Amino acid sequence: MGAVLPAVAEELLREVKRTYEDTSQVSDELLLGLKFIFGPTALQALDLVDQRSVTQVTSPSGRTTFQVTGSSGKLYTCYSSCHYCSCPAFSFSVLRKNENMLCKHILAVYLSQAMGGFQELIVSDKQMSDILLAKED
Repeated sequence: MGAVLPAVAEELLREVKRTYEDTSQVSDELLLGLKFIFGPTALQALDLVDQRSVTQVTSPSGRTTFQVTGSSGKLYTCYSSCHYCSCPAFSFSVLRKNENMLCKHILAVYLSQAMGGFQELIVSDKQMSDILLAKED
């Protein structure tokens, strides 16, 4: 999560992780906290996690990124290390209008990391380069 999120959001995600590790669930109190901090994005992100739409992509060179299949079926690349998503909502609502702290895809990445709910995919260094450079197959 790094230092890109406000401290209260980072602490909430840490608490989700601690609670999930202990109980294998997220309490109603934490769900309300997520909704309070992230608004409707929280429920959308939790839905993506429930659908196992988040994939951690790793290459032999050690590079790691995440890909999230959005609700429309489109695949978005997310960089949790720098708090960025390739989706239009991130560009518009987060960067341009500053209406949201993050998009549902990035939040789904953070939540899937906290709850261990992501798939894993190992790709070649060439494939990773194509992903990072946003090249289509």
